[in-house]
Amino acid sequence: MMASHAEAAVNRSVKALIRRDDELARRTKDDDSVIDRFEMEIDETALRLLGAQPSTDNLRLITLAMKISHDLERVGDEATTISRRCLEMSREAPLRHSVEIPRLAALALELLKDALDAFVKRDPEKARALIPRDEPVDALNRELHRELAAYMAEQPETINRCLNLMVVAKSLERIADHATNIAEMVVYLYEGRDIRHAKKKPPGAAKSV
Repeated sequence: MMASHAEAAVNRSVKALIRRDDELARRTKDDDSVIDRFEMEIDETALRLLGAQPSTDNLRLITLAMKISHDLERVGDEATTISRRCLEMSREAPLRHSVEIPRLAALALELLKDALDAFVKRDPEKARALIPRDEPVDALNRELHRELAAYMAEQPETINRCLNLMVVAKSLERIADHATNIAEMVVYLYEGRDIRHAKKKPPGAAKSV
């Protein structure tokens, strides 16, 4: 239920931006409290279960469920950020760069949905396979930032609109990061392998066997 609310919040915030719908943006911002309550309820339930001295497998599940709920709460926060920027941008003429936002949002949301599906279906292979899909999101975010920075230099009167779009793009990139976090936790939950930071090993580091 929390995942459903988080996904819906991102969808609404992006639709509000595209449609320039202030009412939808305000509703998304107000609904963030629902996601916050889910996180608190999950934490309370998890702490109660931890007090019952669960088995090792259940202990791992409970602990990671708390972490996943935290990532989902942050996804809700990013949706709120997008909604706030939407309200600011609706007062000004749209920029052509806004057309990249739906593509970025689609990539981030698909990643989030697949990560949550992998958790529910206990599918660590699917979770591992989707982790590289974060890279196109990062690349598109960087490309959009470069274009907006250049446009601000050429058209200083667009600075405020460009900065707002940069924030929206960054929020979507962070949503993809949270999805990747969830995927990594799914691998750890069902295989007992911690694959976080696997891509950040220094040159010459010994490979695990």
